Amino acid sequence: MILRPNESQEQLLKRFRKKVVKSGVLSTVRRKRWFISKSELRRLEQKKAIRRMKRRQMSRASE
Repeated sequence: MILRPNESQEQLLKRFRKKVVKSGVLSTVRRKRWFISKSELRRLEQKKAIRRMKRRQMSRASE
């Protein structure tokens, strides 16, 4: 990344961080840090889906 005219280094760093988060590089690195078998991955995804459904039901109940 190149420093734009009249841009501070803090602004450049903030712009860089946003770009990294948006690209999903960090989440990919964290996910691939350790090997997870296919069955374990399926189980985790299922757990996430259940949690999402529960959250949606709770938000609908509060409305």
